[in-house]
Amino acid sequence: MAQDNDKEIQQLKNRFRDLADRSFSQGIYTFTGFLGLGEQDLFHQIEKELGYAGFTFSGGCEDADRRMVRFGEQERLGYEMPFPIVCIHIKPLLAKFADDLSHRDFLGALMNLGIDRSTIGDIKVGEKEAYLFCVDSIAAFVCQNLEQVKHTHVKCTVTEYMAELLQEKPASINIQVQSLRIDAVLAKVYNMSREKSLALFRAGKVYVDGRLCENNSRLLKPDETVNARGYGKFRLTGEPRETRKGKLSVEAAVYR
Repeated sequence: MAQDNDKEIQQLKNRFRDLADRSFSQGIYTFTGFLGLGEQDLFHQIEKELGYAGFTFSGGCEDADRRMVRFGEQERLGYEMPFPIVCIHIKPLLAKFADDLSHRDFLGALMNLGIDRSTIGDIKVGEKEAYLFCVDSIAAFVCQNLEQVKHTHVKCTVTEYMAELLQEKPASINIQVQSLRIDAVLAKVYNMSREKSLALFRAGKVYVDGRLCENNSRLLKPDETVNARGYGKFRLTGEPRETRKGKLSVEAAVYR
């Protein structure tokens, strides 16, 4: 089982290398599919050897968790190419009779269509509707074939407009910690014990800016984004201030 996992890891890293090489040698832009946090971490493990090709990330929207990598630079290639990402609005035909639909409901319905997970990015869920970011090549298929989510009949349309209410608006909180150690900050943000916080690190569930974080004593910097699987993500905003009692007071934007 471990050997199979190691083989898959090596195959994905080789895929990154192949895309970087093709972009550089042929003078074209190349793209990965949408990458989850674990896959993004694998990319970051070898990003220095891929730097010769140039690369950027995008998930189609600000603060996207699932993101694509584009290899190639305008300065070297002489032209710009956008990411092949489109947004699909999924809404019920009759909102009055629609189920309360979750992220899992929308994702399950898409997976039932036989779609490869790498073609699907973030799904922003609102009240009985959602906005799906996906590879442009499957947009028409999704719009033609996704007719039902749970027991709710839906209509799908490609859109360039995301309703304001579906923009993730983080809750701004103020926390006080002894230091900016990531385990201490994470425990305070999610109101958990330090032991529970440490368990997340041991399970490989904590990422900082798309990189797996195994060092629980790592000091966080302002504007770094922390993803804790099962809990959400947060970002430190602004510089910490020392309180009269010698603690650090810091603002955090928390996405649930």
